[in-house]
Amino acid sequence: MRLFSLALLLFSLLLHAADKDENKTFFTPLYSFSNANINYLDWTNETENKTLNGDFAYIGLEGGAGWKWGEIYAFANIENPTKKYVNNGSDNLRTASFADLDIKIKNGFRLHIQDFYLQGKPYYVNDFVIGIAYKYQNNSGLWIRPFVGVHYTNDTYFDGNNGYMTGWTFNYTFRVLQESFSIFQWNEIEFGRTKSFYLSNDGTKIGDGSSWGYNGALALMWNINTAFTAELQYRYARQKLGNIPYQSAMIYTLKYNF
Repeated sequence: MRLFSLALLLFSLLLHAADKDENKTFFTPLYSFSNANINYLDWTNETENKTLNGDFAYIGLEGGAGWKWGEIYAFANIENPTKKYVNNGSDNLRTASFADLDIKIKNGFRLHIQDFYLQGKPYYVNDFVIGIAYKYQNNSGLWIRPFVGVHYTNDTYFDGNNGYMTGWTFNYTFRVLQESFSIFQWNEIEFGRTKSFYLSNDGTKIGDGSSWGYNGALALMWNINTAFTAELQYRYARQKLGNIPYQSAMIYTLKYNF
């Protein structure tokens, strides 16, 4: 499933290059975007004290495209890029990738497929969802896409059906003093998780520690010009990311748009 997200990212980057080609073909998307980015995630002191999470930098590639039949989006990140890929500790090198594919059905409804993969050492996490989404958008810079689907988890300690996931992505683009800004949010809620995922045989809470949890971010983007975008994100999670307490962080990002 990791190949699914990486393949979609590569596909979207190639399509973005094709979108700029004057000799457009049937496969040329209606729109596309791609960027390279540098980021720094700063957990709050409360989160660090409760979970032992460590702040980290990461670099990434991001891309997406859309057609009359559907849309794709994907990213790939290298976390702690200057560190070593060794056992033990949140300060070591990790890789993460994500992709989603929406195939239009009718009247705004879509077949929705998404996959997230994180690889550290000695652990890994793969969350795969297939379900239904609905997208609404208007001419004032607003769109929102809720979804719901069946959730499959494959990680170091668990492999199998793991309940359901619902959530949404949301974007609103606007201008202030001739400057372009966007507000963006993604949010995921897991529910109906399999008991063996969050409880040990003796009933002790493990991992995310509950049958439900949520995970997401709220971002403000300043579209400085066609080449650069600056972004400030509030990252949050509860009963997710392998920890039970509420977690929060700020993410500082600079993107170079191709």
